[in-house]
Amino acid sequence: MPKICLELSDAVELAEILTLLTDWLAGTQKQLLADSLTAFVRHTAYNVDELRTDLHRFVFLLDLSDGQQLFGEAPA
Repeated sequence: MPKICLELSDAVELAEILTLLTDWLAGTQKQLLADSLTAFVRHTAYNVDELRTDLHRFVFLLDLSDGQQLFGEAPA
């Protein structure tokens, strides 16, 4: 797989957008957004929670997250 390099400022901006989307998907309109995603995907196998996990994973892969949202609390 080829390596892709991003400028740090671009990676930070991308992570901010992904985090904004993740927070929006968990907000007060969660059910409405879940219904909209199901209608768009046309299947219930991929849902808002899985989308949020994918977005958190992308931020982690940009090396701009400690992975807490993916892996839970860090051990003490």
